Amino acid sequence: MGGISPYQVIKRPIITEKSNIATEDNQYTFEVDRRANKVQIRDAVEHIFKVDVVQVRVMNMPPKYGRWGRKRVKRSPAWKKAVVTLAPGQKIEIFEGI
Repeated sequence: MGGISPYQVIKRPIITEKSNIATEDNQYTFEVDRRANKVQIRDAVEHIFKVDVVQVRVMNMPPKYGRWGRKRVKRSPAWKKAVVTLAPGQKIEIFEGI
């Protein structure tokens, strides 16, 4: 895995209305380490959840800014999001029943 643990690659699942709708198409969304690439994300999800990954899409989410007087301040840091598509018939139980 290139010296990084699978549990360090996947930070947390993203549970929103949009990601819950995507679970019907076997697509699951995670916040991942910013240095992780698609191969590391695929290996981490397959290792942790014991599923077969068909496709991985990643997005670099920009930081959100606010204002404090005249200054622009960073309210939330930049992060990386991954949408993982599983093989048909498989699912990740952590997303079920939410």
